[in-house]
Amino acid sequence: MTTTIPSLTLVRRIKAPPARVFAAWTRAEVLAQWFGPHHTKVEHAEVDARIGGGFRIRLIEDNGDRHEVGGRYIAIEPEREIAFTWAWASMPQRESRVTVRFRAVEGDTEITLTHDRFADAATATRHRRGWTESMQRLDAHFTTMETTP
Repeated sequence: MTTTIPSLTLVRRIKAPPARVFAAWTRAEVLAQWFGPHHTKVEHAEVDARIGGGFRIRLIEDNGDRHEVGGRYIAIEPEREIAFTWAWASMPQRESRVTVRFRAVEGDTEITLTHDRFADAATATRHRRGWTESMQRLDAHFTTMETTP
């Protein structure tokens, strides 16, 4: 009997070149401007974007609840790919993996995000919503930057 380990893949086109989109993932001050579902904001972000380096992000929900996630970078190829482990501080034993690929497309960037090694399908479903909203916020971040004087 084969067991399928739940995963998710999202593809989104962002109206910015790969260098800028890559920086949005690897610079804490930029990541803090867009990361997380719509009902959250980043309270604190740390990023050491190098293989073996780590990241830690503390989110605060509109209702005041706080959540912290972190991990270690396992692959970094500037403007092309980053991969990192992912674990919520409340459940460090449930580590999963995120891979983000960046591809230049006519001056924009196509992002392919794969999050795999989930403990169960329900966790994958919750993360799909969170990543979908994060990608919407990332897109809005660049759209707003382009229209702001």
